[in-house]
Amino acid sequence: MLGINPKSVALLAVTVILSLGLAGCSHFRVKPADAYVYVTAKEDTLRDRVAPVSNRTGTVSNGEKLVVLERARRFVKVRTPRGEVGWIKEKNVADQGLVDQFEALRLKHLSDHAITSAATRDEVYMHIAPGLKTDRFFLLAEGDKLSLLGRATIAKPVTPGAATPATKPVGSGRGKAGAGKDAAADQPEGPPAPVMEDWWLVRDAKGDTGWLYSHLIDVDAPDTLVRYAEGQRIIGAYVLTMVDDPDSGILNNGQTVTSIPEYLTLLSPYKAGLPYDFNQVRVFIWNTKKHRYETAFREHNIAGYLPVVVGANIDPYGHAPNSSIQLPAFSYRVLAGDASIPTPDPVTGIYSPAKTIEKTYRLEGNICRRILIAPGTEPPAEAHPDPEPVKKAKEAKKRRR
Repeated sequence: MLGINPKSVALLAVTVILSLGLAGCSHFRVKPADAYVYVTAKEDTLRDRVAPVSNRTGTVSNGEKLVVLERARRFVKVRTPRGEVGWIKEKNVADQGLVDQFEALRLKHLSDHAITSAATRDEVYMHIAPGLKTDRFFLLAEGDKLSLLGRATIAKPVTPGAATPATKPVGSGRGKAGAGKDAAADQPEGPPAPVMEDWWLVRDAKGDTGWLYSHLIDVDAPDTLVRYAEGQRIIGAYVLTMVDDPDSGILNNGQTVTSIPEYLTLLSPYKAGLPYDFNQVRVFIWNTKKHRYETAFREHNIAGYLPVVVGANIDPYGHAPNSSIQLPAFSYRVLAGDASIPTPDPVTGIYSPAKTIEKTYRLEGNICRRILIAPGTEPPAEAHPDPEPVKKAKEAKKRRR
C-alpha cells in the first residue's frame, strides 16, 4: 500500500469535514441589525476623526436618521443616507428610544381636536414632557404654525444660589383690624410658593407632537382685536359668523374687505400657573354703521376651561320668532361653585377640575342669550377667582323687594 498510514488518512478526512462544516455555518450567520441615532441639533458637521484637527466629511440636519458604525467617548461614528461617514458629538443625537417616545406621544393624541392655533416666536424645540430639562428632538422654525392640544403647569426649576422670593406671613387676617396685623406679624413665615411655568402640548403641520414652553408661542389673534385686550392675553379667537360691509374701511392688498368676521374671544391674565385656562369671555360684533368692532357680550371673573365649542343652535325653549332658527352659538365650561380649586397633577402638570358647568349662548343679532336646560331653571352656582363685590348682592336684594 505504498506505506500510507491509515491514521493519517483518517485525520485528514476529519479535518476536511470540519472545514466544510465551519464554512457552512458561516454561510448562515445573521448580520447584526443596524443601530440608529437621530440628529437633534439644527445642523452639525461630520469629521473624519476625533481630534483637535480634523477634516469635514459631511453635514447633517435636525431629524436626520444616521446609521451607527462605532462609538467612542462623547462621540459616535455614523453613516448618512447619502453615504457620508464621520464622527458626531453624542450630545447632538438622540437614540431610537427617544424617537419611539415621540412617536407614541403622536399616536396617543392623533385624534385630539385643536383647542386653538398658534405660531412660534423663534426657533424652539419640542420636548417629550413639560420642562426645559426634559429630552427634546424636533426643532421648529420661527413662525411655524401649530395646533394647541392642552396646557400643563409645572414648577420652574430653582437655580442654585438664586434669591428666595419673599412670602407673606401665614395668618388668617380675621378679627379686629389691629389685632389681625399683630397676629400676622407674630406668625412664622411659610415656605415660599414655587414659581410656575406653563407648557402647551402642540402638533405641527407635519403631525409631530410635543411640548413647548408657553412664552415661545403666540396664539393666533387678529390685530384688530388685540387692541381691545385691555392688558390681558388672548388665548383663543374663534369666528362665530360673517357680516357684509361694503364700506368697512379695512384693506387687504389695496382691496376693501367686505366680509367681516365676528369673534368669540377668551382672555386670561399674563400669569403662569393659574388654576383655569381663561377668566374672561368676550364676543366682538361688527357695527356696519360705524365700521368698527363692538362688544356684544362680556363675562369676567370666571374659572373657564378649554376647549370651547363653536357652532349653530336653536333655542328649544325660546318664544321669540327666531328661536327655531339655527344661529351662531358657543359653549364653554366653568368651575362649579361647590368644587374645590384644582391643582396640577404632580406628574403630568395637567389640571383636571372635579366639577364644571357648561354654559351655552346664541348670538341673536347684536345680543348673546344664554340657552338654559328648561324653562324656569335656575343657573347653578359658579366659582369665581376673585370675590364678587358685596354691592351687587345688596342691589339684587333691593330689586327682589
